[in-house]
Amino acid sequence: MPVKNRFAEMLPELTAIRRDFHENPELLYEVHRTAGKIAQMLRLWGCDEVVEGVGRTGVVGVIHGKTDSAGRVIGLRADMDALPIMEATGLDYASKVPGKMHACGHDGHSTMLLGAARYLCETRNFDGKAVMIFQPAEEGGAGADAMCKDGLMDRWNIQEVYGLHNMPGYPVGDFEIRPGPIMAAADHFEITVTGKGGHAAKPDDCVDALLVASHIIVGLQSIVARNLDPLKQAVVSTCTLSTDSNAHNVIPQTVVMKGTVRTFDAEVQDMVEARVRDLPVQMALAYGARAEVAYQRGYPATVNAADNTGYAAEVAHSVSGRINTATPPMMGAEDFSFMLNERPGAYIFLGNGDSAMIHHPAYDFDDGAIPFGASWYVGMVEARLPL
Repeated sequence: MPVKNRFAEMLPELTAIRRDFHENPELLYEVHRTAGKIAQMLRLWGCDEVVEGVGRTGVVGVIHGKTDSAGRVIGLRADMDALPIMEATGLDYASKVPGKMHACGHDGHSTMLLGAARYLCETRNFDGKAVMIFQPAEEGGAGADAMCKDGLMDRWNIQEVYGLHNMPGYPVGDFEIRPGPIMAAADHFEITVTGKGGHAAKPDDCVDALLVASHIIVGLQSIVARNLDPLKQAVVSTCTLSTDSNAHNVIPQTVVMKGTVRTFDAEVQDMVEARVRDLPVQMALAYGARAEVAYQRGYPATVNAADNTGYAAEVAHSVSGRINTATPPMMGAEDFSFMLNERPGAYIFLGNGDSAMIHHPAYDFDDGAIPFGASWYVGMVEARLPL
């Protein structure tokens, strides 16, 4: 199944839809305009069921095949939300909302799934039901988790689920996937170090919380370097540091640092969390200070089921003939992981050409990718639910 000719016919209309989404970005769960337009189009094009408000502002569209002999159901997911970034592309269709931008291509993902929904409504060349999942709040709001907790999988009897993300740096039409972990779990920590503040000219009368925090930042790097099996992977990054003073001659009393932990393996995640919780406390005590650690687990690792990865790769190969099934795993995180924890499935990357990287103010989704992504979505339904 190569790229569907129908998507070449639809491309001007789909491009206009994508650029409308791009001009009007919305954040997290506040995707009311986007979700409303998606629901309107799904109804217009003939979806058999359209439900809004799933997981607060998610949209689900159900399309029945020509037959339903075995009651099989496949789920396809796209995300809808933008990022709090000031756009710097200068494009004619640049964001009209200051400080908000589709800098991750979710406008493109939603458009590709909309195109697939329209095609499936027109053709219905499958046996079973296809569930189109339009998800809010991927960018830090765990919208996939919210939709799952709202009964997404059980309510529509979804048996397997697939998602797609564009990726700059790969040619448009190239697909990248791997079985097993493909994106990392993302945890967060906040460490508060309390010493004894005072005049910078009298450090002997103080317990320098900033000095202690500096040693903790360096010490945290020993977790990966000296506690982790060298054949396994983890990242520990301290990303912010703030004090209760901004004077050049005051030793602060309190220092707060925040950071992230990225892992693929549950045992590694447990070990790193335990060390992040313990090491700062012990190091602070050695310097006569006190450290408190708040640790929060975020998105789980995104883990592709082996069989479903093979199905996704086969369809990708039929669409473009360009599929890498051994792409390296990424330390970025993705809340599609919550859906994969509920049902077997796979997550695949689609090339977005030489644009700026995602989450960059100069990023732009390549509309030439729409026929490839839409064809892949359709192909997953027709391949997994054959007549």
